[in-house]
Amino acid sequence: MQYTAVRIKISECSSEHVDVLVALLDSLNFEGINEQGCEVVAYIPSDKYDRGILELTLAGVKDTFHATIEEEENITERNWNEVWEKNFEPVIIDHRCVIKAPFHKLTENFEYPITIEPKMAFGTGHHETTSLMVSAMLDMELKNKTVLDMGCGTGVLAILAAMKGAKKTIAIDNDKWAYENALENAAKNNVKLEVLLGGEETIPACDYDVILANINRNILIEHAPQYAGVLSFTGRLLLSGFLEEDIEMIESTYVDLGLTPVNHTTMGKWQMLEFVK
Repeated sequence: MQYTAVRIKISECSSEHVDVLVALLDSLNFEGINEQGCEVVAYIPSDKYDRGILELTLAGVKDTFHATIEEEENITERNWNEVWEKNFEPVIIDHRCVIKAPFHKLTENFEYPITIEPKMAFGTGHHETTSLMVSAMLDMELKNKTVLDMGCGTGVLAILAAMKGAKKTIAIDNDKWAYENALENAAKNNVKLEVLLGGEETIPACDYDVILANINRNILIEHAPQYAGVLSFTGRLLLSGFLEEDIEMIESTYVDLGLTPVNHTTMGKWQMLEFVK
């Protein structure tokens, strides 16, 4: 099957604007929707793509967001390696973790080498939010912990948790491509994950020592009661996928649920908050 990739760049960037674009693309049955800073990339079977319908759907927000649309047609699964080789280098985080594709050749050893098979579902460390989460996890004791990764994407965070000795790691995503890619990447990295397709309703009943959620502001707020409800006493919750102007709203939401903010880091425009229960 051939796909068309649509990349929408917005110069008036906020997490709310990105959320709106994601929702609009989802309503048009785009798949593999991926947020890359102030850009949203999504894929749709070429025989279902209609530029006119896309323009009409975005008409109400295009001028407000100062959005531009770029397309790449006739993408097949066979050329994902080629796309990655042209656009992505290995990501090295804190000189301890490297995230790479199978064809990337390394000249040095890393404590946590993670190999990601090129697919439409991203989450490779190239986005600041993934790097923020990985950096925080590198400083955490995860041995024998129970870990939940919500919106797992490629499974990078869940794979790192397993590599660091988590006794049980559950990874959940509502995107079928992400789900399948996370399963593939777990096998490629020789780690055991329980990967589930769905949303917050899919979370297995358990007290989680660590919850990772790199999604977006609206979902983090909407699903806060579910995350707080399954976090163990003294458990740690890491959140990312939002901008500075969202911090106060997110903090107040989780504080009202009995959690305490203990850490805040920044990379570019993107933020990460850590809470304990």
